[in-house]
Amino acid sequence: MTPTIVHLKRYPVKGLGPENLDAVDLIPGLGFPWDRVYALALEETRFDPDNPVWQPKTNFFMLVRNACLAELATEFNAETRSLSVARDGEVLVAGCLDTMDGRREIEAFFAVYLAGEKGGRPHLVAAHGGHMFSDHRNRVVSLINLASARDLERVVGAPVDPVRFRGNFYFDSDMPWEELSWVGRELTVGRVRLEVTKRTERCAATNVDPVNGARNMNLPKVLNTAFGHMNFGVYAKVLEEGRVNVGDPLRI
Repeated sequence: MTPTIVHLKRYPVKGLGPENLDAVDLIPGLGFPWDRVYALALEETRFDPDNPVWQPKTNFFMLVRNACLAELATEFNAETRSLSVARDGEVLVAGCLDTMDGRREIEAFFAVYLAGEKGGRPHLVAAHGGHMFSDHRNRVVSLINLASARDLERVVGAPVDPVRFRGNFYFDSDMPWEELSWVGRELTVGRVRLEVTKRTERCAATNVDPVNGARNMNLPKVLNTAFGHMNFGVYAKVLEEGRVNVGDPLRI
């Protein structure tokens, strides 16, 4: 079975929910478009958008520490820079992230929603020039093998939602864990050429159910016990531009 792209996902705001895409255009040296370009920074976190520097995830509100974020669904319009936040189908707040009033609306909502969490009053920060609020220092995309997710389910003995791993490219194959051997190799996905740079080591954020926010698994421990590592998925850098569509084959 030729590995095939099944889902394309982006996460416009770090720590908040994913959005599904049918296609994406990639540019060499950059990550997944509109992926983690906004973040809810801790009150004490300082970020200069004119001189963006990578910062660790502990400087932001995130799933590993703020599981309640998983209860929220988001919708982002890249053309208007508008974000809406909903729970159980009800829109709780909406605003344009390019305007001061819009940002204040979003920040005011999260100040109340995260009032019981550590970190103080959140403030919204935005990345420019290709900067990403990613856990990885470099501008990369992430790939998740659904066959590996099924093998992990076999070990866990329960369903494991692949969204726990917050990837960009979700592909299916008949070889679980084959992606871990791709580090240093080049791939073509649709018309795009990628180089796999690193395995993705998992943290406690994967323990959070992406639908209800419950901490109901210990996947890093399961990975380490069953497979001798805590890796799930890989990072890759874009070498050649082009469009990727759901249904495109992935070739080494």
